[in-house]
Amino acid sequence: MMSAVAVASTGSPADTRQRLIDAAIALFIRHSFAGTSLQMIADELGFTKAAIYHHFRTREQLLTAILEPIINRVAAVVEDAEQQRGVHARAERMINGYARLAVESPMLVSVLAADPSVHTVLKANREWTHIISRQMVLLADVHPGPEGFIRAQFVFAGIAGSADPKRAADDEWLHAQLLDAGRKALGLRTPRRTSPQ
Repeated sequence: MMSAVAVASTGSPADTRQRLIDAAIALFIRHSFAGTSLQMIADELGFTKAAIYHHFRTREQLLTAILEPIINRVAAVVEDAEQQRGVHARAERMINGYARLAVESPMLVSVLAADPSVHTVLKANREWTHIISRQMVLLADVHPGPEGFIRAQFVFAGIAGSADPKRAADDEWLHAQLLDAGRKALGLRTPRRTSPQ
């Protein structure tokens, strides 16, 4: 019988690393980051813990590898939204981009937005905390004061929680629904469509 380390090494290191990340995401969604051990991830894949340690020394390192790509994508959406003129235009661009991320990467957005134990790790990274703060401000500014932050949190959590990867819906339809719900929660008007010439 082949050992778990041998099984882990039959694919390329990049393939094994991605399998670890995919298994960790599924387990984090099921059990939370705090409720998932490296041993559980190893068991899920039939690996030994030594096979995991070859790629990630700690759960925090694994979580960083999971979050870094999605945080970078959120940062790009934030930077794009911040370039728009006017509070409503910035909020519209932020919701649109975040809804697109949720449709394209629902499991990653769910880990990022819905797990309190992940928030603890996020807060330890000053750069990531700054990106999340800028993201919140883009929506909160529509309603200055505490109400704005409550609505912004509601929109981000609602979008993250509604982009179910098991859905039967078409991506464009789902994106439109998430965008529409986000606009309604913030009290934004749907932008007018320009008629074709």
